[in-house]
Amino acid sequence: MVLFQRFWAAFGESDHFSNRVIPLGHQFIRRKEMVHHSSFVDEEGVDKACGCPLLPLKSHIKGPAPNSDQDRTDIVDEAITFFRANVFFRNFDIKSPADKLLIYLTFYINVALKRLEGCRTLAEGTKAIINLGLEDVPVPGESGFPFPGLFPLPQSRKEAELFRNYLKQIREETSGRLLSVAYRPNGTPNKWWLAFAKRKFMNIIVP
Repeated sequence: MVLFQRFWAAFGESDHFSNRVIPLGHQFIRRKEMVHHSSFVDEEGVDKACGCPLLPLKSHIKGPAPNSDQDRTDIVDEAITFFRANVFFRNFDIKSPADKLLIYLTFYINVALKRLEGCRTLAEGTKAIINLGLEDVPVPGESGFPFPGLFPLPQSRKEAELFRNYLKQIREETSGRLLSVAYRPNGTPNKWWLAFAKRKFMNIIVP
């Protein structure tokens, strides 16, 4: 069992993995069981890049992800379903490699919602999400990757590009599904989603 934490105390900003429960200021880790974990714990037959399982997606977007049956839950479904609960946590008790992908997607949803903040129509929101999709997607070891130490560094350029392309695909798929919940059928903002743009998952400042 591995604990992924971010520290903001006298030690400055850092990433830490530990088997111990560690205090954050005057608060201790509580109610870890309330963090929602990924159900994708079976890694048999699943390819990996940078230690991350390249899980199947219900997606028509071009990329390295295998296709998932449309009637099955995928990791994007989990990330969106669990987001409004998981975003409140500053610590995440990792139980499987899929949890690492869930952490990444939770942060990405946080970023996407921040970009949607102030977009008063679905058309404006779609434009903001398209612009987000045009940004560079860093991989572990590159500047801008939000979770140093969460994933192993790529061992080759081929592995780095495979992971980058998977992240691009899953980000784009997540963006499309997020728009369908962040805006109502009439194109107006859903305040019960956009209000979460102000949250900071794991205390990370959203760019």
